[in-house]
Amino acid sequence: IIDANIGPYRVSEWDVCEPLLASLAPDMLLMADRGFTGYLYWQQARHSGAELLWRCRDNRQFPVLKALDDGSFLSAIYPSDKARRAGQGAIEVRVIEYELPKLDAEPLRYRLMTSLLDDKVAPALELAALYHQRWQVEAVFDELKTHLQQRRRVLRSKTPELVRQEFYGWVLAHYAVRWLMHQAATEHRLRHDSLSFTAHVHLLRRTQPQSGAFPPSEA
Repeated sequence: IIDANIGPYRVSEWDVCEPLLASLAPDMLLMADRGFTGYLYWQQARHSGAELLWRCRDNRQFPVLKALDDGSFLSAIYPSDKARRAGQGAIEVRVIEYELPKLDAEPLRYRLMTSLLDDKVAPALELAALYHQRWQVEAVFDELKTHLQQRRRVLRSKTPELVRQEFYGWVLAHYAVRWLMHQAATEHRLRHDSLSFTAHVHLLRRTQPQSGAFPPSEA
């Protein structure tokens, strides 16, 4: 986790996500699911300098501007239908379409939209395989909700500011465990996914009483 944000229950997902764009950098690839493929969302995310690889709805219409050798094609998105008809405000994108087989069911169809326009630098097959690693974020949610919480009540505070403080403490605790795992994996030349998150949580809990206490102002 490189950044996190929390917001009111009734606001949109993008309102909560938008402040996170400040943490993006030009050497990053940002992946997202189908809820974030609007023109303004794409434009805002691209202004960060990061490259984008987002899944979009199957029924979205993309004009084929140029077919590429790997089966993908160049297209464009517009801020509105009126702008599309006038050819104004176009953002060039690349579209990748493919299907994954399912047992006893129709194949799953995927359509990805990316800012990586060169099919030689970023082949469609590599991007499709990379997108399916996005599911690993579910493992992060599991670490936060199950292994770090360990049936303890989370966000117990009664005021918005204290809930916000508790939320960031929760996320920082996860970061501390993951940083410990990173150090161990680097020192011993191990794969990060070969280490147990739960075991490191227990290790920190055993050693925490020995670390002493100090006011936050002296940290």
